[in-house]
Amino acid sequence: MMRYVLFSFFGLCLMLTSCIEIVDDITIKNDGTGTLKYTINLSSSKVKIGSILALDSLDGKRVPSLDEIKNKVSDFKLKLAAQPGITNVTLDPNWLDYIFKLQCDFTNVATLQKALKAVIEDISKDKTISEKEYDWLSWDGQKLIRSVPEISLQKSKTLKQEEIDLLKLGSYTSISRFERFVEKFDNPDAKLSQNKLNVMVKTNPYLLMQDPNLLENTIYLTTVKN
Repeated sequence: MMRYVLFSFFGLCLMLTSCIEIVDDITIKNDGTGTLKYTINLSSSKVKIGSILALDSLDGKRVPSLDEIKNKVSDFKLKLAAQPGITNVTLDPNWLDYIFKLQCDFTNVATLQKALKAVIEDISKDKTISEKEYDWLSWDGQKLIRSVPEISLQKSKTLKQEEIDLLKLGSYTSISRFERFVEKFDNPDAKLSQNKLNVMVKTNPYLLMQDPNLLENTIYLTTVKN
């Protein structure tokens, strides 16, 4: 989902190698409904972003204007809010520090995935997005399977050392929250909260570009409700 959301919020991110912090936070209730919170923080690179926005093109690619990016963000919110099974959509953009916070409620995980895919495909106008058939979430009432659509590794092979260092300074945090206790999980790098209701996995964007499987996790819940 990271590539989807980045592309939809601002195409600029696909042209920019920067220090980026992402928090992917999902809550799933016992009945399958839930809330998605997704935050992208580019505040550490706001000076660099401002410089790029002042250009007409970068590396042979046209740089979108700030107004175009704002319109795309607004369009994303409106289209997501119109999707069946999606409610209470908020998208809070901080254009001074380039921090973007998305939140929505969903009736079930399948509905959430279908809605996001539909909006991304509509906004991007790209009917050949390879990950559009990819399911990054699966919930059967007893376990949650989380993954990240494969990110192209081509760009990582051409990065300069200073660009690699910036990506390593960033972070990608995946949080899964539940209404009943977590029994176990497969990712050895995941951390269980003290109350046993939340699981967190954290890495950095550079490592994730090298190995998208770092955030993969299957989380098993107890059968007895708390």
